[in-house]
Amino acid sequence: MKHINRCQECSAYTMQEEHCGQKTLNPKPPKYSPEDKYADYRRKAKGID
Repeated sequence: MKHINRCQECSAYTMQEEHCGQKTLNPKPPKYSPEDKYADYRRKAKGID
């Protein structure tokens, strides 16, 4: 099953793995988990901690 992706270069949505000569990314945020391994890193990047 294919998922929708977003091009980093032009911000277009596509079903392809590559667009504008670059790999496309999944635009959805990661699934929430109470045991989030990276929560500290995200808070530091935002300047909250």
